[in-house]
Amino acid sequence: MGIRINKYLADASVASRREADKLVEQGLVTINGRIAQNADRVEEGDKVCLRGKEIHIKDEKHVVAFHKPVGVTCTRQDKFAKVTIEDVISYPVRLNYAGRLDRDSEGLLLLTNDGALIDNMMRGANGHEKEYVVKTDKKITDEFLAGMRKGVYLKELERKTRPCEVTKEGEYTFRIVLTQGLNRQIRRMCKEFGYEVRKLTRVRVLNITLDGLKTGELRRLEGEELETLYQMVGMLPPS
Repeated sequence: MGIRINKYLADASVASRREADKLVEQGLVTINGRIAQNADRVEEGDKVCLRGKEIHIKDEKHVVAFHKPVGVTCTRQDKFAKVTIEDVISYPVRLNYAGRLDRDSEGLLLLTNDGALIDNMMRGANGHEKEYVVKTDKKITDEFLAGMRKGVYLKELERKTRPCEVTKEGEYTFRIVLTQGLNRQIRRMCKEFGYEVRKLTRVRVLNITLDGLKTGELRRLEGEELETLYQMVGMLPPS
């Protein structure tokens, strides 16, 4: 039966399945010399190439926690980005990020060469938790906290956010746990109440925390921590 071409590309650490679909649609992928289609399957012995270069599925899975600094853009190719992920991370295996952070935010970013893990983490319906500490330009009020908790209608996106956990950390600081990942969600939520975000730090994704990671540092996840991450997204840990 083989496997779908987008899964093959994801397992080869080329891209997530969604990104792989776009590569195929752009005619950049071939199977045995023929331009691939999104419905194609890769059988054992097939030769798959991206932009003319043969690619293979890598067996060993790597998952890395990285403390992304402010000013770094989560992209590999962007002519408008001054500093990208590739500029600040040196790792022997090509990794893709699972859930981006905008350029002006910092904190925990998970990267992996396991395309299936990325897909499971990014599936919004699964409601995986991401926790942030946010500093604003105004004092945090009870009304603001209550409004954020109930869910906020975002005019720019024409969507209402899911109810979420929000707690006050200081006069100008709050902690929030989200189970979805809309574009610049926290900044947009705050804006609806007249608040501006001064600093935004992601401190946790599922069971993985930022603890012990200095800005710009990374560490490979292993052992029980890695096993728990896979179990939380409904997958078997890599052997």
